[in-house]
Amino acid sequence: MPRKTPLVIGHRGAPGYRPEHTRSSYEIAFAMGADAVEPDVVATKDGVLVVRHENEISGTTDVARHPEFADRQTTKRVDGQPLTGWFTEDFTWAELSTLRCLERLPEVRTSSASFDGSQPILRLTDLLDLVREASHEHGREIGVVLEIKHATYFASIGLELAPLVERDLRAAGWADGELPLVIESFESTVLGELKERGIAASYIYLIESAGRPYDLLVAQGKQVLSYKATVRPAGLAALVGHVDGISVSKKMLLAKGSTIVADAHARGLRVFTWTCRPENAFLAPEFRSGGGKAAFGDYEAEWAVIKASGVDGVFVDQPDLGVAFFRD
Repeated sequence: MPRKTPLVIGHRGAPGYRPEHTRSSYEIAFAMGADAVEPDVVATKDGVLVVRHENEISGTTDVARHPEFADRQTTKRVDGQPLTGWFTEDFTWAELSTLRCLERLPEVRTSSASFDGSQPILRLTDLLDLVREASHEHGREIGVVLEIKHATYFASIGLELAPLVERDLRAAGWADGELPLVIESFESTVLGELKERGIAASYIYLIESAGRPYDLLVAQGKQVLSYKATVRPAGLAALVGHVDGISVSKKMLLAKGSTIVADAHARGLRVFTWTCRPENAFLAPEFRSGGGKAAFGDYEAEWAVIKASGVDGVFVDQPDLGVAFFRD
């Protein structure tokens, strides 16, 4: 059933206030009342799942400042795209643990950038323990929306993510449905693998506003259904029984005449959207104001369109603003 008010999900914690995926980013999200938080996971060379937005970490850690790792800089193709930098799969966890986190968008979030260099990378198990502890501390159930990144790519280099995710969820006591867990990915294949492994969770298929899912592109070629076609009625009908819902770019909900939420709900699917941010840099053009990209625009007007769509969950970078706006 659709929710009366959407779930407010702290996107990578509270990255409007602290560097994303750091302990303090998550702790702020808990304190601000987020219903759940969203860690992204990628793997190390020795099979440790770490909480990073991407496996390329030059923008979110101080790896480039470590001369001992200078020779690890390289160029790879990830999901078919060339990337140059430093990659988690070329480091052991012991090596990554020596790095410190940086603000990914320092030109927009200067206050957050003032905390650069103060916090280490988290492992998935660290984050799961943090959420459990915060639920007790704050006296309410806090969920995890776990995003699995680049599963097809990692499998191609011998690092299958599904068994690593299962290992960590079971070890931390998050695999049996006692705690609120959502698992999401832009690749439906890994979601299916985790369902088959018996992980009790809601499974959400992430949808870009353009392009095609990389896992299916590799398996089936260019005839594979595009993301846009996936959210049309026939595409949604094909998802029933495989996933519990979709999570779409907010661009798709802001498009004039969008019926995605109603179409999904008619087929028993939940709908999340990403990402609600107040700064001009992230708002649709018609909601921007003066003052530059770091200034807040008329975010409430944009968010009102999203709320009116009947969406079931929203990812936010400032959980206090999200809670204030979306929770009646």
